[in-house]
Amino acid sequence: MTAPSPEAGRPLVSLPKAHLHLHFTGSARVETIRDMADKHGLRLPDSLRTGYPPVLSAGKDERGWFRFQRLYDAARHCVRDEEDMRRIVREAALDDGAEGSRWLELQVDPTSYAPFLGGITPTLEIVLDEARAVSSTAARTGAAPVAIVVAASRIRHPLDARTLARLAARYAGSGPGTVVGFGLSNDERRGVTEEFAPAFAIAERAGLALVPHAGELLGPAAVETTLAAIGPDRLGHGVRSVEDPRVLDLVAGSGVALEVCPGSNIAMGVYDAAGDVPLRRIVEAGVDVALGADDPLLFDSRLLDQYTLARRELGFGDAELAELARGSIRASRAPSDLRAAALADVDAWLAAPA
Repeated sequence: MTAPSPEAGRPLVSLPKAHLHLHFTGSARVETIRDMADKHGLRLPDSLRTGYPPVLSAGKDERGWFRFQRLYDAARHCVRDEEDMRRIVREAALDDGAEGSRWLELQVDPTSYAPFLGGITPTLEIVLDEARAVSSTAARTGAAPVAIVVAASRIRHPLDARTLARLAARYAGSGPGTVVGFGLSNDERRGVTEEFAPAFAIAERAGLALVPHAGELLGPAAVETTLAAIGPDRLGHGVRSVEDPRVLDLVAGSGVALEVCPGSNIAMGVYDAAGDVPLRRIVEAGVDVALGADDPLLFDSRLLDQYTLARRELGFGDAELAELARGSIRASRAPSDLRAAALADVDAWLAAPA
């Protein structure tokens, strides 16, 4: 591996990039979740109330996942009304824009919030409405324009995924405040991937990007199964495809982009240290990569931190970082004019003096 480079270089905050792997509750500021808990009279675990970050080196075993999921569920339980939903969307867009993101695809499972908001349809409509509102003022506020990925959960029945796919299809679009993708998240050791294929077929017919998770908690066999059963456009994580060169070649040959989240991989114990994240091997295999933050609420690692890690710990120079940013923009469902402008600005960033 190339030796880590010095910290100096062009400012990463001004590198135009797209953010394609960010979960709804996981995007929230820790103080926001604390405010919501106080508003609704709810108790938070001590690690969310007083400690930060609450999840570090959770471990990829069942106990590690349980600790992560328990904290995520506790935070999600605090999101109980329309203003809570709107605040999370708005702050995610502002936080991303402040880090140089030109486009954000925020992933949400409306099922999780539906009991407090009258069902999955009004829940999604609130999220979409706020995404449109914050995107309409982006030029003035510096927020990133926001589109939505509707995500099903592997721990629920595949028929629930079909219901969500049909809902996502109703709001499919190609700009801010529309649904641009359909995903599958939660513990990838649960559920049978092939049984979710009909839901993804519904989403594909609606023109949505297919963006399931695979290849973080499970190895290359899970990646291969997902490629065969779903035919995704992108894979959430996918890093463990490097454990089988044949599978890594399959990913590269398929044109599937990987949403690589180094901070998450380390916090979840998939890799022991930043230097172990196989980002360079993935890039050298010819795979497009979109760096993502996954769940900054729990990992204290936002989008900009992923680029900083690639520079400091993995030795990526500015030209390589610019290519990572291009990969994220190419893999996005941003409108063509926004993509073209962002790509041109990446070139301008790289052409500027270091």
